[in-house]
Amino acid sequence: MTTAANPAPTRALFTVKGAAEYLSLGRSTIYELMAAGKLPYTKVGRIRRIRRAELDAFVAQLELSTT
Repeated sequence: MTTAANPAPTRALFTVKGAAEYLSLGRSTIYELMAAGKLPYTKVGRIRRIRRAELDAFVAQLELSTT
């Protein structure tokens, strides 16, 4: 008998490290994007959190290189 594995829950909030992994960017790049206002975030306690929707919107607005 086999059982279906439960799918991993979708994350709603990401840490800077998690956002960097999600976008395949460095942590310092994520901090730069937040400081420039290009990547909105919220603070939960002392930790910055980035909504998945904000990460997806950031990716959607990127221009793709045609070279």
